[in-house]
Amino acid sequence: MIPDAIKQAFAYQSVACASLGSPFMGKLMQLCAERPWPEGQIADRIFTWQGDISPLGQSVPLRLAGALHALCLQGHPVLTTVYPPHTVTDDTLWDAVRTTLVNDAAHIDTWLDSAPQTNEVRRAATLIAVGQLLSDRYGLPIRTSELGASGGLNLHWDSYALQLGDLHFGNADPALTLSPDWSGPLPPRTPLAVTSRSGVDLNPLDPSDPDHALRLQAYLWPDQPERLALTRAAISAAKTSVTKGDAIDWLAGQLAHQQGQLHLIYSTVAWQYFPAEKQALGTKMIETAGTTATADTPLAWFGMENDGGTHGAALTLRLWPGDLRFELGRADFHGRWVEWRGLA
Repeated sequence: MIPDAIKQAFAYQSVACASLGSPFMGKLMQLCAERPWPEGQIADRIFTWQGDISPLGQSVPLRLAGALHALCLQGHPVLTTVYPPHTVTDDTLWDAVRTTLVNDAAHIDTWLDSAPQTNEVRRAATLIAVGQLLSDRYGLPIRTSELGASGGLNLHWDSYALQLGDLHFGNADPALTLSPDWSGPLPPRTPLAVTSRSGVDLNPLDPSDPDHALRLQAYLWPDQPERLALTRAAISAAKTSVTKGDAIDWLAGQLAHQQGQLHLIYSTVAWQYFPAEKQALGTKMIETAGTTATADTPLAWFGMENDGGTHGAALTLRLWPGDLRFELGRADFHGRWVEWRGLA
């Protein structure tokens, strides 16, 4: 029997995946919630998991999904016949999953050890828009500090482009181009220059390492080939290592102002995972640095984060000097759409 907590976690994940445009993941997660699992190492571990296994906690359903997708990406003889682009019956898919849970238990068990890491490249659409806005407002080169940078794919947002209808924003020769559904005013089209970039993560991934590159792809969803193509393009273009460490401890060494440069601190769906005491300390540190910012050393703090709303992530921006606060709009957690308000 599947424990009730396991059923609920997989059913919740099913709804979340379907709402984010992945019917396949919606089906796979629902099957995990409903169908009998084979006895063995994986069922024993998941069914007796200690702590919150839901997407709001340790995300065990996505750990399992990532393990299975990794096998598929490596050419698994069973899963590749039932995963997208193939369409099969629920019974056929579950039979393949059941077989894999037994035959590939060692691989799956290892992947269950680690929380999912999704370095969603499409979130960079909001970073491009913010970069254009800041460059237009201040006319200064930008140095950046990313908190929770994972594999560092969004450290290079300035080498990507944003295509909105007939208008092109960002790099003229981009490593990849993003085209979210955009509503609201357009960002300014101002040339920008990023002079330096750095990022931190508790468990950084190295895109040049084949195992890490596989992990960056495995947590994407199998029926969303656009995400996979964009991530592969970003992996190919990645060239900045992410520092391993606590984000707020690391940030303390980044806050000294640099004459003639704007400092942009940002996170995309990462701040929410920092402990409350670290959030409070980080906020105080940034605010303190803001009190000494000048017109020649401005400070910007941008977040694309979950604020508890039911409609995507909130886009917030604080600027110093002046501690100006702006609600820039909202965006889909995977960057499929952006509702932009700008500085209005």
